[in-house]
Amino acid sequence: MSYVEHVYAIEAAGTAQLTWVNVGIGLAFILFDVGVSTVFRLGIGLSLLIAAFRCIGQLAVVATLLQRVFENKNPWLVILISFILNLLGTIETVINKSPRRFRYMFPTVLVAMLGSTIPISVLGAKHAMSIEPFWTPIQYIPIVGMLCGATISGIVVAVSYILKELQENRDKVEIYLAFGASRIEACRPLAIQALRLALTPPINNMSVLGIIAIPGMMTGAILGGSSVEQAARLQMIIMFMITASTTLASVFTTFAAISVTIDDEHRIRGDRIEKNGKSWFNVSEWSWKKTVKALKVTLPWRRREDAEKDGRSREGSVNERSPLLV
Repeated sequence: MSYVEHVYAIEAAGTAQLTWVNVGIGLAFILFDVGVSTVFRLGIGLSLLIAAFRCIGQLAVVATLLQRVFENKNPWLVILISFILNLLGTIETVINKSPRRFRYMFPTVLVAMLGSTIPISVLGAKHAMSIEPFWTPIQYIPIVGMLCGATISGIVVAVSYILKELQENRDKVEIYLAFGASRIEACRPLAIQALRLALTPPINNMSVLGIIAIPGMMTGAILGGSSVEQAARLQMIIMFMITASTTLASVFTTFAAISVTIDDEHRIRGDRIEKNGKSWFNVSEWSWKKTVKALKVTLPWRRREDAEKDGRSREGSVNERSPLLV
């Protein structure tokens, strides 16, 4: 189904044309959440507003870009968009979502996401969904986006648990290492628990679909003109792909984190684990004075001036204390 046919199908289904006024009305729900945060002093009101405006800006840009990609049907654009989705997912995972990071985490997560979302999306679109060609933009790009979004949660949960245990309960792992166990053997219980936690959300989602929750992909397919039966089968395939992608990425990043944080000599390297700093988009702790002070320290001419000033002050203090130098 082409993009134009997809639009006509939505209009035929009776979906109203939404404007920015409707979006503004929907934003009132976020303002209600901000009010609740203010009343109960939860401290998340600013985060809610920032997340809401990020959502508006990101979706507006994506809608504009995807509309042109859907109309052009260029496979190279599809490849570029797929890589950008994985890159942005990696940035979100490493910078904004993970409370702890390990050395080389960014390239590790990027490889994990590309190595899980791309092969599974290709196989699923080509064989499970019978899409010809499999890279048809209007179908393939949303699939990659859903896989990326689900994979982020699995990676964050698995890596956060591994790094937390290696920092706070490292003595348990060191006992295994002291008795001659390899790093994989010593961290086996941690890896098992981390993967269980990472796979719990997709398992729970599959358990409640169709009975408790009507999934968004199925709803979109119905609005796009598909029959309810076809929409249900499409949702089944998507959930299976999401679970497989989350599993692959979580396994890869879990063992990568263990390999980096425990070296070849079977020592836990705490220096390779660090707590994540503030998010790029978290401005609640931003201070103009601290920023100016940091710039003064960083700029080379400021460093020379400060050094000369410190030298003069030290020389003056020595002259004052030593009467022999007067």
